[in-house]
Amino acid sequence: MNDRIQSIAYLPASFFGMIMGVTGLSIAFLHLSKSVPSFSSVATYNVAIAVILMVILGLAYLFKVVRFFPEVKAEMKHPIKMNFIPAISISLLLLSIAFYALGLSGISKWLWVIGAVSQISLTYWVLYNWVHHDFFTPEHSNPAWFIPIVGNIIVPIAGVHHAPLELNWFFFSVGLVFWIVVKSVLVNRIIFHAPMQERLIPTLFIFIAPPAVGFISYLALNDQQLNQFAMILYFFGLAMTALMLVSIHKFAKLPFALSWWAFTFPVAAIVIASYVMAAQTGHGTYQYIGYVLHALLTVLILYLVYKTLMAVKHRKICVDH
Repeated sequence: MNDRIQSIAYLPASFFGMIMGVTGLSIAFLHLSKSVPSFSSVATYNVAIAVILMVILGLAYLFKVVRFFPEVKAEMKHPIKMNFIPAISISLLLLSIAFYALGLSGISKWLWVIGAVSQISLTYWVLYNWVHHDFFTPEHSNPAWFIPIVGNIIVPIAGVHHAPLELNWFFFSVGLVFWIVVKSVLVNRIIFHAPMQERLIPTLFIFIAPPAVGFISYLALNDQQLNQFAMILYFFGLAMTALMLVSIHKFAKLPFALSWWAFTFPVAAIVIASYVMAAQTGHGTYQYIGYVLHALLTVLILYLVYKTLMAVKHRKICVDH
């Protein structure tokens, strides 16, 4: 029992990438159920699973904060691990979106408030460390840097129903502009510097998320009015998806790590964006793109659940590295 308690000290915040992926899948099913009503129960069950996982991981990480605070401080100061901590606030924001889609506006609002406050707080904490640092090197940069800053783009999706429009534009502006800045830094790092560690290579999929989520968020801010800028966001997200898919043989060779969950939410984002694009344009092509990617996402998440359970069983997770 003591060994199990001690293992909580090494519970990584990157574990919340699982919540992001499962909740993203739930939201995708909620969108699918609009055209195929038989999937509504599947969507509800998926949301329930996401909530259960969030409660379990949330309580475990809270225990880590209380019992092993020095390890939490070390994670918050780590130049790579620190970027995964806002996955907690993003998970709350995604659950807020799911609950609003289920018609539970009250729960959605509370999740949104907690998630939005946490997200902007973590954003400024990361920005402060970026500006006043003495330890970052180009090799520390990786696509996980999108999580703490660009995660603000998610806020308006449910936020337009819970807060003034100007506040939601604030979050969107922070996320969108820093997406461009951080993307430039990362492209420079990937091309001109040493290759990323193997365990971080799956985070390349995160390149899909900002434009795909940006498309959904921008439409929410503009009363679902499709325009040229929205189309640029969607098609760039689709282009990034195609780039990741043609590189899939590179990812398949990697040993399993929790970072594999970085595959899931970006794919869920482009699935949802494709369903939204289909609804906006009435073109079935986007619906079929959503179907294909949705099927791949479902298989991927089931596979990652299996690999994660096996890793837990063989005590390869929550260990000191």
